[in-house]
Amino acid sequence: MWIALTLLGAYSANAVSKRWLEQFSIPGYSAYEANQRTLKTFGTGENAPLVAVFHTNGDVTKVTGIKGAIAAAAKQNPGSRVSSYFSTGSKAYVSKDAHTTFAELYPPGNQGFNGTVKIGEARSALKHATPAGVTSYLTGRDALQEASSGGNTNGPSVLTEALIGGAGALVILLFVFGTLPAVAMPIALAISSILNTFTLIWLLTYITSVSLIVQFLVALVGLGVAIDYSLLMIFRFREELANGEDTETALIETMRHAGRSVIVSGSTVAIGLVSMVILPIPVIRSIGIGGMLIPAVSVLTSITLLPALLAMLGPRINRLRVMPKRIVERQDPTHGFWHRWAEIVVRRPIPVAVLGVAIVAVLLVPGVQLHPAEAQLKDFPGKGDAINGREALARADISPGVMKPYVVLVENGGPNATREVVGALERTPGITAAVAPPQWRRGGDALVEAFPTTDSASGSSSQTISRLQHDVLPTVHATATLGGVSPEDRDFVHAVYGKFPYVLAFVILLTFVLLMRAFRSILLPLKAVVLNLVSLGAAYGIIVFIFQWGHGSDAIWGVPATGAIISWIPLMIFAFLYGLSMDYEVFMLTRMREEYDENGDTATAVELGLARTGKLVTSAALVLMFAFFVLSSGPGVDIKQFGIGLAAGIIFDATVIRTLLVPSLVRLFGRWNWWLPHPVARVLRVPPAPLRPAGAAAGGR
Repeated sequence: MWIALTLLGAYSANAVSKRWLEQFSIPGYSAYEANQRTLKTFGTGENAPLVAVFHTNGDVTKVTGIKGAIAAAAKQNPGSRVSSYFSTGSKAYVSKDAHTTFAELYPPGNQGFNGTVKIGEARSALKHATPAGVTSYLTGRDALQEASSGGNTNGPSVLTEALIGGAGALVILLFVFGTLPAVAMPIALAISSILNTFTLIWLLTYITSVSLIVQFLVALVGLGVAIDYSLLMIFRFREELANGEDTETALIETMRHAGRSVIVSGSTVAIGLVSMVILPIPVIRSIGIGGMLIPAVSVLTSITLLPALLAMLGPRINRLRVMPKRIVERQDPTHGFWHRWAEIVVRRPIPVAVLGVAIVAVLLVPGVQLHPAEAQLKDFPGKGDAINGREALARADISPGVMKPYVVLVENGGPNATREVVGALERTPGITAAVAPPQWRRGGDALVEAFPTTDSASGSSSQTISRLQHDVLPTVHATATLGGVSPEDRDFVHAVYGKFPYVLAFVILLTFVLLMRAFRSILLPLKAVVLNLVSLGAAYGIIVFIFQWGHGSDAIWGVPATGAIISWIPLMIFAFLYGLSMDYEVFMLTRMREEYDENGDTATAVELGLARTGKLVTSAALVLMFAFFVLSSGPGVDIKQFGIGLAAGIIFDATVIRTLLVPSLVRLFGRWNWWLPHPVARVLRVPPAPLRPAGAAAGGR
């Protein structure tokens, strides 16, 4: 059945590529709605403008040939809305020394994730038509994004990223298992999970729109999650075989314990992702729904396809060895590095816990200073004409705000209403100039362009936007609504983080109840939730330290300190990392719970649980970390921040949290870890776990 479904999945992966949602919307928010009405009336309004910059040693306003160059560039995106000194006569488009001028070219149509604006063609036409003695550049947000990605706005294909991630996972699996059958099974399971997830998403696209972003998450997160769950199952199966069990008994024990852990782990990942449906943004909701299918399918393949493969192979899973046994084999939990470390934790839990808390505290300091906002255009890395144009504007002392101007939509008003809006804007602190181009009028509607004094993504610009929306525009007699790219970006931040407390409460509550039932404990799930939030804070601290503060980002990725983390990054890191990192908590604590139920001693449970799962957790984390590093190789600052945030969070969680804090705190809490009173157990429909004297075992498995 799975072979047949996987073959269908190969077809679905191709079929769904034609059905992705490539549009972005924030329904109900004023700037987005203003931009949509502008788009309907003028044919433009969603795309950020391309900015043509001209410089000459004389008076640039006297070079009339520049007007033809602007028209030639605008013609490459037919229907573009244009403003410049030559169309308005306003000195707002000219530097104080009159040597530099700029023009705004607003491309028509909707804004897609892959971009449909013809930047290269517009630049070539601009250069060709620029009169002698004038230097021209084409810059702007989209042009700078293209430059920051080396001209590759789409980045590696989904297939390429999956192949690179798979190759890295293969190397790690060779060192983990050392035999070809054991290595091949997680890869086969990942392929089946990824392709079958595409089948479900393909069907989902006929019910609701699904964002283009989901395909990359399916490829890389699906790869990591499926391999993680395979690792847990195969580890346990080989351990049971090594203990002398026959294939059937080994498989039953594997399913009873590891299979249960996989279901719980997959549920926590799904909870983190499905929480995205609370947010009022269709793209984010589709990522949550589509992303939820990733762990769901991985769990299904792990508890059905993988057991079938294990049953067929049996002891042959240990044949065809390709790595020396002494390197990979540590089935006996009473030997090896992880047992030695477990003994240290059991003997010295307080120093180990203090060390873990100290490391976490160091990272939480930058973590609490996280500033989610769009990247300022001055922080975009790269080289070429777009970067040179940005520098030419800076040398001419022209505000960086001209690359993402505000656009006010004036509806059902005449010229007097437009002039009133222009006057109100010019009197507003934070606005350097406002212009109402005469060509920007359709019937009773008109547009006014306003240039902020700072980059439109800066903190001061955010205050200016708020001032315009709440204090300035409501006082004019005309119906005036603030639009433009930057106000819409600010709407996105409000839409996401205004509802984020509800997302957090939803995830914490459901996860706590699920883990309380899985661990048969009150304290263990509480500790798991708290440590997971701490782990997220540390992951935020890492990306703040690297990208927001710029320690290493320029040297490694060519990205200077951004002063902010792109607004959607913290949200998506939370959605994915919360569940993925919880996997390792589930793997470790379910094994500790099992050991405690057998021997009734917390110290022994910690020692054996950590010794048996240490290698598993580390290996699983390395697979996921490599997949996310591959993701960070994509173009653009946002993808780099997302990939590094996930990779750093995963490896930090698997080392500091699961190696230091989890075992040491379990050791310190003693018998209280395992307590679940009768009333709570009755509600959860699980056996109660009363406090009992140390060493009193529960009577076997």
